[in-house]
Amino acid sequence: MSDSPPGLYPRLWQLVPRELGFLLLGVPTAVVGFAVTIPLFALGIGTLITFFIGLVSLIAALYVSRWFGTVELVRLEWAGRPAIVRPEWRPVRAAPGFLGWVKRMLGNGHYWLYLLHTTIVNFVVSLVTWVVALVWVVVGLGGISYWFWGRFPANDTDGWYLSRSIFWFFGIPSDGVDFEAWDSVCYFIAGIILLATLPFITHALTLVHQGIAAGMLGAFRSDALKHEVASLNESRGAAIAAEGHSLRRLERDIHDGPQQRLVRMQMDLSAADRQVEVDPGKARALIAEAMEQSRDALDELRALSRGFAPPILMDRGLVAALESAAMRSTVPARVVNQLPAGVELEQDVERNAYFVASEAMANAAKHADAAEVEVRVGVLAKGLDGNSLLEVVVTDNGRGGATELSGHGLAGLAERLRGLGGTLDIQSPQGGPTVVGARLPLTASVSSP
Repeated sequence: MSDSPPGLYPRLWQLVPRELGFLLLGVPTAVVGFAVTIPLFALGIGTLITFFIGLVSLIAALYVSRWFGTVELVRLEWAGRPAIVRPEWRPVRAAPGFLGWVKRMLGNGHYWLYLLHTTIVNFVVSLVTWVVALVWVVVGLGGISYWFWGRFPANDTDGWYLSRSIFWFFGIPSDGVDFEAWDSVCYFIAGIILLATLPFITHALTLVHQGIAAGMLGAFRSDALKHEVASLNESRGAAIAAEGHSLRRLERDIHDGPQQRLVRMQMDLSAADRQVEVDPGKARALIAEAMEQSRDALDELRALSRGFAPPILMDRGLVAALESAAMRSTVPARVVNQLPAGVELEQDVERNAYFVASEAMANAAKHADAAEVEVRVGVLAKGLDGNSLLEVVVTDNGRGGATELSGHGLAGLAERLRGLGGTLDIQSPQGGPTVVGARLPLTASVSSP
């Protein structure tokens, strides 16, 4: 048997109960909103000269209208209409303090549109659609049942019958016609027509509310642009902060490690130079110690360079670099490669993904008392637009309790990813395990063989 979806008319009938409930509940909701908001708004305008009382009443009217506008959006979703994007109530850049809050309230156009919708537009539209829907249902049901209840009320129409008017209008002879019986037929036909067209009426009336709500209660197109600009500014600030943090950390590590060893080596070589002719054996020992200091300094410099862009990352890619880092880890680590065949990663994405993974492995070895670490690399679908995310998840079985503290490693990782438009998710309950998940946007396409 075919599982094809039902046609338009059956689908409209499926929506009738919800749409009819939405329309019939529209007037009570609109009346309450009108009755609450109008006095607050009038009191606020009338006493605005006192500043405090008028301002409080006006802002209360804006908040109340916002609530009723949100109720309207929720009711539309309940009626089966697609969700309308909500406005961004808090502006991207808001001044602090009381005056900043007042300016944010009174300067937000969404509040005033919600107020207009609650006090005038929705009240009028809901009243009209409520009358139309109610009359359509009552007349339709009354028409198909007129044959039953029409015999009980007293006939006070002075001999007027609907069927007689119809006969006269179409020029049909009416001598000897039983107009009471024909009235039942006419009312029944009218009721059938009204009920048959009820799905189209309720749907059209609901669409009217949907269109008004989309124009007055939905987010502006400029809101998305402002949000994107703010996100870009935040990402740029996070990238600058992450780079600054990395440079300060590199400076500290160089100062505490290789620089101290090089100073020690210089001192040993100076001492050896003084002992060359006096005590050659002691001079050779000092030179050997200086060579040991130079090897240690070189190893530390290599270790520091691995945290940024090791040669294997440039030559063989992310997975090979992570496997090399796992082999060097003091905690047993394994890499699970879930990247699809043919994926191409940009160098910036690979470098930052490697940095996050190696830093998470180092934290697990230093702070978590972990016995094993797993690094999983894969690609996540972001949405229907085809964009994808590179996901790097580092899991250890340590004691847990890892948190983002300002100025520390995990906070630096979060800032680094935020600067690239990525995210860092940390799940580390007390007792473990700790799961550090990084997601970075991919601009290159993911292809399969």
